[in-house]
Amino acid sequence: MADITTLKDWRFSIDEQQIAWAIFDREGESQNALGRRPLEELMAIVERVEAGARDRSIAGLAILSGKEKGFIVGADVREFEQFTTAAEVTEAISPVLAMLNRIEKMPVPVVCGIHGFCLGGGLELALACHYRIATRDDSTRVGFPEVRLGIFPGFNGTARSIRQAGALAAMPVMLSGSMVRASAARAMGLIDELVASPANLAWSASKAITQKRRSKPVGGWRNLARQWPVRNLLVSKMRAETAKKVRADHYPAPFRLIDLFEQHGGNLDAMKAAETRAFAPLMVSDTSRNLRRVFKLSEMLKAQAPKDIAFKPMRVHVIGAGVMGADIAGWCVAQGMEVTLQDLSADAIAKGIAAQSKLFGRRFRTKALRDAAKARLIADPNGDGISRADVVIEAIVERVEVKQNLFKSLEGKLKLGAVMATNTSSIMIEDIAAALADPGRLIGIHFFNPVAQMPLVEIIRGRQSREDDVRKGCAFVTAIDKFPLIVKSNPGFLVNRVLAPYMMSAMQRLERGEPPELLDEAARTFGMPMGPIELADTIGLDVCAHVGRILGLDGAGSRLERLVAAGKLGKKSGEGFYTWKDGKPVKAEKPYDKGLLERLGRELVEPLIAECEKCRDEGIVDSADLVDAGVIFGTGFAPFRGGPLHYRATSDPSAAAGRQAAE
Repeated sequence: MADITTLKDWRFSIDEQQIAWAIFDREGESQNALGRRPLEELMAIVERVEAGARDRSIAGLAILSGKEKGFIVGADVREFEQFTTAAEVTEAISPVLAMLNRIEKMPVPVVCGIHGFCLGGGLELALACHYRIATRDDSTRVGFPEVRLGIFPGFNGTARSIRQAGALAAMPVMLSGSMVRASAARAMGLIDELVASPANLAWSASKAITQKRRSKPVGGWRNLARQWPVRNLLVSKMRAETAKKVRADHYPAPFRLIDLFEQHGGNLDAMKAAETRAFAPLMVSDTSRNLRRVFKLSEMLKAQAPKDIAFKPMRVHVIGAGVMGADIAGWCVAQGMEVTLQDLSADAIAKGIAAQSKLFGRRFRTKALRDAAKARLIADPNGDGISRADVVIEAIVERVEVKQNLFKSLEGKLKLGAVMATNTSSIMIEDIAAALADPGRLIGIHFFNPVAQMPLVEIIRGRQSREDDVRKGCAFVTAIDKFPLIVKSNPGFLVNRVLAPYMMSAMQRLERGEPPELLDEAARTFGMPMGPIELADTIGLDVCAHVGRILGLDGAGSRLERLVAAGKLGKKSGEGFYTWKDGKPVKAEKPYDKGLLERLGRELVEPLIAECEKCRDEGIVDSADLVDAGVIFGTGFAPFRGGPLHYRATSDPSAAAGRQAAE
């Protein structure tokens, strides 16, 4: 047990009202996470408060964060790696569960004040408290993101969230891993009181303690979902909805959570006891290890953005109001920036701006916020915004001479220090920059379609690109809440380069008579979000053929070339390899042997993995881990496998050892 007088991660004090204050401010960290030492120190605080409650020297306990922008982001993921068996997990969790039970049974009020993120173990700690106060600030979010790490809440958060919010509200939050705004959490019952700002938390917590406020568990009709036969119906619906999104053999955690609720949802004490038995094996599973690796890779991508740069982009100018250009503009606006959108066609600009209404409707809750966003997206047919923009992005036709002429006309108009970028998906940065007086100023900022959904943006460094501009590009991408990946200029960059042989190889199988449905289902069985044939149709067959030619993957005389020549370009034209209706491909439903699908799935991804190895060896990005990160976040490569290179190394250790020896 930690010494209450030598705390490193908590500040503990007792005020003149006999209220104990525990302020979580983890030493040397920008955010609070519940690691071994913080938990041990919290146990010491709980023991001290219990003693004070017994001798009546303490009237209550308030738990707050000492960090400016967050409460607790969850358990410390870095410490998960120390566990190798389910028994070790159970042994480590047991004292934490006991401590949370002691908090819950404390004879004096225990109140927590929340501002910023309150996630995972942080929310589980909050739910063990008697009363929860949160700020209305938009940055305040609560949730259980554990399913994204291949687990579910393991500090009895399953039972406590259902007790407070009811199964109809709590189970979807846990199954989706989504974050909930404070106002919505208050409506659910996860939060008891809202205050205007962080400055109000301490006063409100003190008042709640002196008034001995206690949260009330959910009651009435919202409790019916825990009882048979309603629970049975809810379980069936949850399984069906979850199965539409993920497969149980790929992502078992949400299905094990549903099983837990099915078996024990009627008795929350029994659910608490059974939680650890279901949770511990998931923690040490390959799926969880690989998803934790993906989390670390996402942190690695964030680290590509410099911390020591004064560049704070607020104005963006986008040239090209087609689908990609307009969506880039809309996304930047949704992140709070002002954007001017230019195109030769005023109709194209108007259409591109109108298309962002769906995004703004999803991102902004009130009409005032939506109207403010629309006001920040400005039609600019004459390019008046160029001279004021911090970032200028070109997203026009993929023809090098057209892009060269555009950038020659732009070069003297940009303000000092502004970023000049192309969204080209395939043309070498050096080729576009060759016509410039200062070719070092041009970089690539390559978005993926659909912009709002794809988290990765490639920052393309040409041979002459200045490092300062590359760093600014990374800063911009981080500012719009995307992951930047610095990529060396080469045909196809990283993502398109590894995707092309994957899709072209599948198309060759198609030429040999293998059904597209079989190929796509085999890829999904492996874990890809979409099969290669459906993906080609979605991207556009003309784009696939163009990239294939650039990468030297000759499709002359192929079915792909014939479809393109006939104007059958896939989803956007209504017909490609598939016929498309209501935005979905029409597929022949046939049962396939599972063994065949698994074998074929491994064969289909082999060209992609081989190309990833070439990219690693050629230094297209700075490390093998960054290859994996780029391909996961840029293509959706089966996250539960940890990345293509990691998959190769772990599925074929002897081959990996041989490659290392050769290197």
